[in-house]
Amino acid sequence: MKAAELDYELPPELIAQTPLARRDSSRLLVHDRESGETRHRRFDQLAEELPENTLVVVNDTRVLPARLRLERPGGGEAEVLLLERLGSNGTWEGLARPSRKLKPGQRLGPVELIEPLGEGRWKLRLEGAPAGEAPLPPYIHKPLADPERYQTVYAAQEGSAAAPTAGLHFTPELLARFDVERVTLHVGLDTFRPLAVEVVEEHPLHSERYEVSEAGWERIQAAERVLAVGTTTVRVLESLARGAPLLGRTDLFVTPGFDFRRVDALLTNFHLPRSTLLALVMAFAGVEETRRLYRLAIEERYRFYSFGDAMLLL
Repeated sequence: MKAAELDYELPPELIAQTPLARRDSSRLLVHDRESGETRHRRFDQLAEELPENTLVVVNDTRVLPARLRLERPGGGEAEVLLLERLGSNGTWEGLARPSRKLKPGQRLGPVELIEPLGEGRWKLRLEGAPAGEAPLPPYIHKPLADPERYQTVYAAQEGSAAAPTAGLHFTPELLARFDVERVTLHVGLDTFRPLAVEVVEEHPLHSERYEVSEAGWERIQAAERVLAVGTTTVRVLESLARGAPLLGRTDLFVTPGFDFRRVDALLTNFHLPRSTLLALVMAFAGVEETRRLYRLAIEERYRFYSFGDAMLLL
């Protein structure tokens, strides 16, 4: 697949800068792949759209307060974004900038830089627990009044560098209307990194940690229908459907032509152009159909990206 097939033009004003006052008041674009019907709903009407006996599978990862604003020795600003814990002794992988001005052995407040890993990544040691800010995506320019709005209401397992944003629309009351199972995948920033190659399948996708309980996977396997809440949940379920262990790392790259073995329906937000997430949606709904749905969403002035509206693919 050519990366150019993942391009589309989005008016900047459609990039949602803040979450809505109520999570489930967002809009929901519903597309039935079998009938071809498309309709406009609200997210709080989700239960009316799902067939009976649908198991709703969510990713219960919790976003770390991972953006640390620090000061370099001798003055000057520095920033460290924690990506993944590497061990029990306080070692992490993180992004540090300005990377070209940083050196191994340097201390930036509670952070000690150990060695550069390339592309701005560092192995580092952190004193204590992460105590920074929520790492909002770069296309969000307004500070978040309530950091919990960048967490799902069911977030439990701390470890992500970014939120699984399809789940941000649920309230506790709405979630209680469904039969729900949880999986955990700790989201890394590579999930959102734009493609830097012309052939989509040549894009290097770094692995991410996941965990599913034995009882949970048994329920998922036995379910009549499974709705995956978010692309991260898809990657966990389709990895396990291919024989992956219940605890591990996945680098599963879902592109058009992919054979979905356990996901029957997908709930997702609207994604950036030239992203692996958009490629996954195209794999599920079809390339041309996804393009049509995105054009429709733009025409109807849906809100895009992390704090934007949602799409349900049945």
